[in-house]
Amino acid sequence: MIEVLDLCKTFHDRKKGDIPAVRGLSFKCAPGRVFGLLGRNGAGKTTTLRVLATILVPTSGTALIDGLDVNQRPGEVRKRIGYLSGDTKLYDRLTGRELLTYFGELAGMNAPSIAGRITELQVSFGLRDFLDKRVGKMSTGMKQRLSLARVVLHDPPVLIFDEPTSGLDVMGAREVLRIVLDLRSKGRTIIFSTHIMTEAERICDEIAIIERGSILAQGSVGALKSGNGGGTLEDVFVKTVGEVTSDT
Repeated sequence: MIEVLDLCKTFHDRKKGDIPAVRGLSFKCAPGRVFGLLGRNGAGKTTTLRVLATILVPTSGTALIDGLDVNQRPGEVRKRIGYLSGDTKLYDRLTGRELLTYFGELAGMNAPSIAGRITELQVSFGLRDFLDKRVGKMSTGMKQRLSLARVVLHDPPVLIFDEPTSGLDVMGAREVLRIVLDLRSKGRTIIFSTHIMTEAERICDEIAIIERGSILAQGSVGALKSGNGGGTLEDVFVKTVGEVTSDT
């Protein structure tokens, strides 16, 4: 379960002063559901997810992961989340199996548990054909599937995905979305950021459109469409964000 209430994050720049990146966000995501943060580059999606992942400390407000405050109990929160960002780096000199084993050890898993999970994931994530290949020789799509496997290796109940299809071709992106949907069916709580409307429409149970750190609209895809006179999710997004940017 993810619960966010009046979350704010402000950065300080010596020349520009205080720069609000996240302004009073509130939302919830229950187990077995995907909550989508939909916004342009720079809208505040990544900052929000980094606060949830305990990488950034919130300026104010509350964020709970399975009832644990990310600010007060970050160590316990990290054990319960898997976080994948667009700039996640892997170790090129390791094989896929070596890399998963390494991260499993970092997560405190014992050798039999790691081996068992790798066996499970090589089937469900389609890793079998390249698991023993060095990461540096893998395609972008292979690396992203391996990254996803790394994120869920310790079987966390909450998953945080920051634009996980970025840089992938159509087939690679399709495979990532298949994996996300499979994880949803297994009861994981998932928050997923993207600026690609078709992705959001396909996998998200609820969406928040975010611009300049604030939520402009929130609800199911169907509710957002019907509340804006029908049309596509892209139509809703352009109209919602356009109304704000045209006022400034």
